[in-house]
Amino acid sequence: MSSETLRIDSRYCGPPRSGNGGYVCGRMADYIEGPAAVRLKAPPPLDTDLRIAQVEGMVRLLAGETPIAEARRAELDLETPAPPSFAEAQASSKAYPGFARHSFPRCFACGPQRTAGDGLCIFPGPPDDEGTVAAPWIPHAAFANGDGTVRNRYLWAALDCSGGWAVIPQQAGRAILLGEFCARIDGAVAPDERCVAIGWPIAIEGRKRFAGSAVFGASGRAVAVARATWIEVEAKPFADA
Repeated sequence: MSSETLRIDSRYCGPPRSGNGGYVCGRMADYIEGPAAVRLKAPPPLDTDLRIAQVEGMVRLLAGETPIAEARRAELDLETPAPPSFAEAQASSKAYPGFARHSFPRCFACGPQRTAGDGLCIFPGPPDDEGTVAAPWIPHAAFANGDGTVRNRYLWAALDCSGGWAVIPQQAGRAILLGEFCARIDGAVAPDERCVAIGWPIAIEGRKRFAGSAVFGASGRAVAVARATWIEVEAKPFADA
């Protein structure tokens, strides 16, 4: 067994006091070769030294002895809807419901209180006839690797809220938190590339909501795909700073 320390800076919050689920899952996926599935077992604390433990192919994230998340290699076979054009995604994003009401307005991925480079600024517009939401995304240079492409952890974060807005509760005071995330990175995008992020509903079972999401590069090719399990919760305990 090997272990090391991982720290989630407050910049990468989802709810005010915990990490953005997609970003945290992406950080853990750095330890997995190929597609990965990550189960979040507790809200990831911010500005805290967490322990990464690798045991027999499983990667665990621990706060002391408290399990925060577990990651493993996985397979993902998910058919993606055809994406809208960048211009169509721009038009859809103008009606982003989060502009009017957002449980976590500082969310790293989709918070309307973020600016480019500080957050991803992905604002998925209302669902179409098939339930798909869409947003334009122009990755900022702050999210690039040394090789000039966007780091995979930010693709994971982009996939996160894109799917969430396809299954978000409509009732005031309700929210969803990421429970499990399985993603596959099939390509790369560059800073300032005109990308499109989409999300679509798969199923709802009680408090569990299942969604797919994808990020498409300027060529129209899907570079990242994910399937998420979301858990419906009361927003207030997680939204209070």
